[in-house]
Amino acid sequence: MISKLRTGVGVDVHQFGETGPCALAGLQWPDVPRLLGHSDGDAAVHALCDAVLSACQLGDVGTFFGVDTPEMVGASGVAMIERLRDFVTAKGFIINNVALQIVGNQPKITPRREEAQSVLSAALGAPVSVAATTSDQMGFTGRGEGIYVIANALVQVP
Repeated sequence: MISKLRTGVGVDVHQFGETGPCALAGLQWPDVPRLLGHSDGDAAVHALCDAVLSACQLGDVGTFFGVDTPEMVGASGVAMIERLRDFVTAKGFIINNVALQIVGNQPKITPRREEAQSVLSAALGAPVSVAATTSDQMGFTGRGEGIYVIANALVQVP
């Protein structure tokens, strides 16, 4: 018997720009430089979308929200998640949960973790857990040049 559950993995990386605020994990971080990107640059949202699309075998964030989609210029991460949720649920998938791991020196996630989880979970319609770590001053994240996010999604197939 084939399982009705599938997992998907998503990864996204964005570098910091010169000015803020930073959009990350569905929140605005006013004292952190902006993450550069076609949309609002929210690497956590992009990894989340990749993980869900991967689990559903529906491509990736570049296919679904490509740079050739003008309506996505500057789009908020929450709007992206809501659009993704509507798309995959219309195809009969049930999103069970998503886990995010954010790697970087800033912003400090812990003080706003519950807020991020609440915003992302509401947009996705399923639980989203958010964890964070540093890279012990190694690599581009350790030098404070950007953010790296890994996501894992569990979905039920139709």
